[in-house]
Amino acid sequence: MQQHDRLPGTPEFRIKLPKSAGEARGYLLTEFGGNGTHKFLLQEGSRVAAEAWPGLGDHTRRLRAELREDHALADAPRDPELPQALPQWVATRDIACNSSSAAAALVYGYDASGPESWRTPEGHPLADYLSTGWRAPRKAWLVRGSNVSGHNLVRELWLKEGFTSLAGAHLPPLEEADPTKSALRRFVEDGYEGAASYNQKRGLVDELHAFLTQMRVGDTVATIGDGRLHVGRITGEAVQTASPGGLSNLRRTVTWPADSHPYEELPEEVQQKLSVQHDVVDLTGVLEALDGLTAPSDPAAPRSPARPPAAERPPARELSLPDVTEALAADLLVHDRAWLAEMRELLTDERQLVLYGPPGTGKTYLAMKLAEHFGGGPEQVKIVQFHPSYAYEDFFEGFRPMEDAETREVAFRLTAGPLRELADLASREGNRHIPHFLIIDEINRANLAKVFGELYFLLEYRTRSVRLTYSGDDFALPPNLFVIGTMNTADRSIALVDAAMRRRFAFVELSPRTEPTAGLLARWLEREGKDPEPARLLDTLNTLIGETDFAIGPSYLMKPGVYRNGGLERTWRTKILPLLEEYHYGEGLDVAARYGIEALRERHP
Repeated sequence: MQQHDRLPGTPEFRIKLPKSAGEARGYLLTEFGGNGTHKFLLQEGSRVAAEAWPGLGDHTRRLRAELREDHALADAPRDPELPQALPQWVATRDIACNSSSAAAALVYGYDASGPESWRTPEGHPLADYLSTGWRAPRKAWLVRGSNVSGHNLVRELWLKEGFTSLAGAHLPPLEEADPTKSALRRFVEDGYEGAASYNQKRGLVDELHAFLTQMRVGDTVATIGDGRLHVGRITGEAVQTASPGGLSNLRRTVTWPADSHPYEELPEEVQQKLSVQHDVVDLTGVLEALDGLTAPSDPAAPRSPARPPAAERPPARELSLPDVTEALAADLLVHDRAWLAEMRELLTDERQLVLYGPPGTGKTYLAMKLAEHFGGGPEQVKIVQFHPSYAYEDFFEGFRPMEDAETREVAFRLTAGPLRELADLASREGNRHIPHFLIIDEINRANLAKVFGELYFLLEYRTRSVRLTYSGDDFALPPNLFVIGTMNTADRSIALVDAAMRRRFAFVELSPRTEPTAGLLARWLEREGKDPEPARLLDTLNTLIGETDFAIGPSYLMKPGVYRNGGLERTWRTKILPLLEEYHYGEGLDVAARYGIEALRERHP
């Protein structure tokens, strides 16, 4: 029988099957499979799902059939206490698989990722025990050093002696050049026992893994010192050396140029990344912006072969909103283009605005038209409507019950909401110069502090990031994401809007008494070649109402059905008078006699 050697330093891994107490066990082998990854040994006694799901690869189907024929997979006895358990097989001997993913597919009966599916008893994925695979040819990193146990290492050591570093006073001598995350976790657990919380240990493992294993010679490295950004190049492998107090005993040599950049003058996308509160941060997403900072003064710096030289690279496209056009003004029947130009300026400066006014003033319609024009089309526009039960989990992200398409199992999974989806789209490489718009209809109908959560902060501080409640990601609102809300004032709910929201949004009134809504119906009737009487009736009605928040907007009378036979009277009776009945509820007023069409015609024949 062939001897199988376990990969040194790796534990036993497990997969728990659904709807049962059965599980599979195995471990990585030293030998490699045909795809270049370590083979995996499925241990005798492991449970295997008997049913093969659609989409399972032909190779795994044949392997399962061969193992059944050889009696290596036998029927497992049914547990009378688990009548709902799915049929299972049991491994009657050890089975060597080509990879951990092949073993996971064999166990599950459907294709699955082995590095993520196989877990230690503590829940750590097999991926943590594998060496780093492929990575981008050149990456960028932030390493903080301006306050290491009260010392400004950037000023005192890094810039003078040409290196960057991490503290690791409690770590043993590191013999591996690229230690796996599992090895680093073991060193941190042992060395920092009692000296750090579980969360600090987890963060330290991630930072050490990035510094020792993920970074490469030629990568860009940045740091902040005395309010200025320094951008250099990593020129050496990680080394462990003695240092006073262990403040800088993990080092990489760096070429630091003489020039630096004031923090307040940095591009906004760079400021966002620099606000992430970790000692080591992956800045690859803003590598092009960092290259733009260093290119003029560092023309001889080595560049990734995957990227053209700075002189040949097309200039980065700036984020800007399109100008207001005559066609847009004509389409919206806004005769004063200055009003539309002001909307553009407000969005450029504030990035968030609210259109508020009484019903029928076209708030939602105008918001959609503005968003589509400034965003370049409906593809960059997402619309949501708030309501009293709307929550953070609906709006941004949260755990929701989801059914697995293959196993039909239902489990709670972290799911993105409309804001997270749009933010991810807007921040995707190649999209960052394109405006994206989120329209929130009836924004005042929900508990805004509950819906926005920690994102409330980001509406005001676009150059900062926050740690998210559910995913734990460091998140910032991309600068090319704009928000337009609409708010109905007829229920006086605008009075309930707190000062925090007023500070974060620009408020623009849409009212029959102000432009561009004033005279809109008359202009529409003229363009459509219709009798101007409905505009006169509406003006008379709003003058009679007298209360701005309860005025009637023109959109009620800008629909084709109004101008069919009897349509005006029907719309007035079923759409407009019921609003006024509510307004005068309990007053005993004959609303039809006061506000009916005939009564208004008598006032202004």
